[in-house]
Order: sequence, then structure tokens, then C-alpha cells
Amino acid sequence: MITLIYGGSACGKSQYAEDTICRLSEGKSKYYIATMQVGDDEENIERVEKHREMRKEKGFTTIERQVDVKKALDEMTGSKNALLECVSNLVANEMFFGGEIISKEETVWKVKDGISKLAEGTENLVVVTNNVFESDSDYDETTLSYMNALGEINAYLSTLADEVFEVVVGIPLRIK
Repeated sequence: MITLIYGGSACGKSQYAEDTICRLSEGKSKYYIATMQVGDDEENIERVEKHREMRKEKGFTTIERQVDVKKALDEMTGSKNALLECVSNLVANEMFFGGEIISKEETVWKVKDGISKLAEGTENLVVVTNNVFESDSDYDETTLSYMNALGEINAYLSTLADEVFEVVVGIPLRIK
């Protein structure tokens, strides 16, 4: 089963995603596939700590995979229930890996392939992604390429998913 959860920043997606995979896994092992590159950014460090605290008592095993998420399967044993968080970070990591900019097409292929392989190799997969498309700002060509890649991947994931939820101010709304 594949569940896609999307929404704006700090809207409650993570909490809902964790609750969803806990329910679906029925007490079996759970993996949290983390895609964020934390670095020295204070806001990112705080967000990661907050999310780790949220998962602390839920029995997650964390797998750090900033790129090539299908390799997370190599680190899983037993029942394979996974939460992938989040696609927007994964797309950025793949597109800008190693300091060079990868084409939108190659980025889309890599991310779709990786998540498809994860879906094939897991019993339940919950995927978190961001809605970054409601701003009216002018963006440079690179940012637009990133946003277009994320949009294409999100659309693909919505067709792949058995369930799709948008989380708005902490309220999950079933879309599919």
C-alpha cells in the first residue's frame, strides 16, 4: 500500500504520516527514511530534533538517504514498512548533488525510479511531499526547474498511490 501525504510547510504532514505508517504496520518494524541534509542550519537542526522526538516512542529505525533512496531497502530487514520524508528534499538533493546541477529530466527519472523501487520492496510506504506551488513570486530558471521537477514527481506519485491526503492546518483531507 502506498500513501502520499502533501501540504505546506509545518502543516502537520509529519505527524499524520507517522500516525499513518504506525497504523498500517500494525506493530511490525517501521523505517523512517530521512532525506534532509541537515548541515549547520539552525532551523534544520531544530526541525530534525523535533521530528526525532516525535518518533522516539514509536519504534522507528532511521535510515539516512539524501540521494538514491532505493538503496534504503538494503538496510531493511523483516517486515518492510517505511515512511519517506520528504520528496522535496530528495528532489533538491538529486538535482544539486555534488555541487553541480543535474537536468530536470534526469532528476525526475532518478527520483521516480527510486521511489518506485521502494514501493515495490515495501509492504507499506508512506511518502511525504511539500506543496510549494502557491506562491506568486518570480523565480530564477534553476528554481523553476526544481519546482517543475517536484510537480511532475508529485503528479506521478499521486497516480502510483493507493491513497492521497492533503494536510491543511493539521487536518488531513482525503483526495484519493
